[in-house]
Amino acid sequence: MRAFGLLGFPLGHSFSVPYFKNKFEREGILNCRYEAYPIDSINRLKGLLSSHKDLEGLNVTIPYKEAVIPYLDQMDGTAKEIGAVNTIRIRNGILKGYNTDIIGFENSLLPILQKPAYKALILGTGGASKAVAYVLKKQGIPYRFVSRNPENEGLAYDQIQSEIMNEYHLLINCTPLGMSPHLESFPEIPYSFIGANHILYDLIYNPEETLFLKKGKEQGARIKNGLEMLHLQAEASWEIWNNNV
Repeated sequence: MRAFGLLGFPLGHSFSVPYFKNKFEREGILNCRYEAYPIDSINRLKGLLSSHKDLEGLNVTIPYKEAVIPYLDQMDGTAKEIGAVNTIRIRNGILKGYNTDIIGFENSLLPILQKPAYKALILGTGGASKAVAYVLKKQGIPYRFVSRNPENEGLAYDQIQSEIMNEYHLLINCTPLGMSPHLESFPEIPYSFIGANHILYDLIYNPEETLFLKKGKEQGARIKNGLEMLHLQAEASWEIWNNNV
């Protein structure tokens, strides 16, 4: 039996377990299982691997996309450049880190971009935001990070006023604000300055429409959640686990 799973904490909201279960059934993939491994500290990873020696691959989610790196033996060049890992391949006891978030985000974002030039605000500075920044840089889209404790050229939430919103039309939520079960939370940005020229993209997929997206839609903005991104990154992970190279 080939074994795969999801590493993170907590994992009550996870999409990955039912996704891969359905994939295995739908595509007639036999002798494979995919399970959730919620560990409350990344220090427990070695123990997890010791007790599950049949594991061939892991997806990594909040809050371990950066914290897992010291536990890896190797890293793909792109993951190393980004500084965040969401996929681990395990072969002969060797753990190699990859980042498939970039594939999922890029291929789900590009179809909704309409005008030739955007500027973006990335809300949050965690592991997922690094993949988002990598894609925006690749696409030539200028961006600034927004966080509670901004560094370098970043912005604090209370610095976002009408001038900023008129200049930055692509708003990407990389925080867990609004994720089930905390449906009442949302990034504190001035939604009244959002209009039809804005796109709000939320990496959260549960609920389907967060307050961040709902508030943007009420102002006439186009919105997209992270479900398609997750499908794309999951399929990219599966390809990595089954790649013979």
